[in-house]
Amino acid sequence: MLEAGTSLPAFSLLNDQEQTIKKKDLLGKYTVLYFYPKDQTPGCTKEACGFKKHHRKLANRGVQVIGVSKDSIRSHQKFIDKYKLPFSLLSDPDYALAKSLGAFGEKKLYGKSYEGVIRSTFIIDPKGKIEKVFDKVKAASHPDEIMEYFQTR
Repeated sequence: MLEAGTSLPAFSLLNDQEQTIKKKDLLGKYTVLYFYPKDQTPGCTKEACGFKKHHRKLANRGVQVIGVSKDSIRSHQKFIDKYKLPFSLLSDPDYALAKSLGAFGEKKLYGKSYEGVIRSTFIIDPKGKIEKVFDKVKAASHPDEIMEYFQTR
């Protein structure tokens, strides 16, 4: 996993509005770039709705939230519509961005190993550098942790 102080790698992904989003589009404000496994699953829904709860306070601090998963644009659109999510979701179907940040790798569930998205969050500063990395994220409480981070800085 990339560490704080590292520059965010270049990327080009489509968001839920079918717009191409690149690293340059994140410059100029703080970005909470969070990686999650799958739209509309219990943990991912709790995490997304937690970010929804804090969205206005984060936005007032100049912080944008962007979620990233391998799901399709259509899946993202349904997820956003169902839960009225006020932020963008990026489709990373080949895990290109997740792999470049170290948010994809070996996981274990019920004693079995497999590869998948490692639930994690990267705080990107306005210049495109990784300011902080949150790994081993707990979906339900993580948005509160991010809000606390921005309240204490």
